[in-house]
Amino acid sequence: MTNKVKNKAILLSLLAASLVYSSTAHAESAAQTSSTAGAAQVSIYLDGSQLATETSPILVNGAVLVPMRSLFEAQGAKLGWDSGSKTVTATKDGTKLVYRIGETTAELNGQMLDLAVPGQISGGYSLVPLRFVSEALGSAVEWDENTRKVTISSLIHAETTVLWGVNLRSSPDAESKAIGDLLPSGEKVQVLREASPFWLEVRTKDNRTGFISAKPKYTDYSNAALREQQADELIAYGKTFLGAPYEFGASPDQTKTFDCSSFVKRVFSEILSVDLPRVSYDQAKEGKEVSMDELQKGDLLFFDARGLDIGHVAIYAGDNQLLHTYSKKYGVMTGEFTGQWKERFVTARRVF
Repeated sequence: MTNKVKNKAILLSLLAASLVYSSTAHAESAAQTSSTAGAAQVSIYLDGSQLATETSPILVNGAVLVPMRSLFEAQGAKLGWDSGSKTVTATKDGTKLVYRIGETTAELNGQMLDLAVPGQISGGYSLVPLRFVSEALGSAVEWDENTRKVTISSLIHAETTVLWGVNLRSSPDAESKAIGDLLPSGEKVQVLREASPFWLEVRTKDNRTGFISAKPKYTDYSNAALREQQADELIAYGKTFLGAPYEFGASPDQTKTFDCSSFVKRVFSEILSVDLPRVSYDQAKEGKEVSMDELQKGDLLFFDARGLDIGHVAIYAGDNQLLHTYSKKYGVMTGEFTGQWKERFVTARRVF
């Protein structure tokens, strides 16, 4: 039996066990109740974005039931429906799930699995158990009882590549214990979830689970919601230096004074481990060019200055704001991207 087949069998066994012995910690394990009171307040998020459903989720005996089409298609599954037998067939990446609404068992790749709570038809919609479907499609599910929030993390990044040797750690903390050897450049990992703006929970090819840095230096993983969180952290750190004196030619190895490019270099290195060149002219060659209409928080904006085609750089802070330094009068500051800055604008680059 090949490793691929063995891993598939292990995954199916683990999924079966999790369905049969479902504990009381997550979305299908809220307090046992047949009441649907307050179910409209349940919110569902898939990979950081709220999932819109045709009708509100309901709670049945602690299980969250949702319209099947919304759930299957949002996670990339192709859906087939037999209205006569009320049977749904979903396929995704070699996985085939067959389920008849109302039954307490379902077939996953030929293996019969038990459901804690069966699906049902309500208000003209076919509703299926969220946890069962999501985990069958290879996603991770978390339930927050206090906020009534379900978080689904899809495994669409199963082929995330390590770009720079990185430690697999026991918790999302650089001081936590390393698990095994360094993951080398070129290693493939499966991203289970985004634990924070700077940490990913992953599974390795030898089935180890742990946390690696989410900073762009270390993997090719990309997600719009994660990037926005990282940009917020970048800008928040930059703003801790508001008012710091301007000094032309300031060293990026200290934080008492800055010029425009030493400030940018320092902030990106400290927060994202992105090593930018020292001067703005060379920084403008990094990353990819973006138009004004495409600007996002964390993008770099370049301007002509001192008779140079590119002589100044600023960080775009969102809401038409610039975070930069250029004047001994103001030091590090925020200001609107208007007037002279629009006139002197040359290009914008995205480096993460």
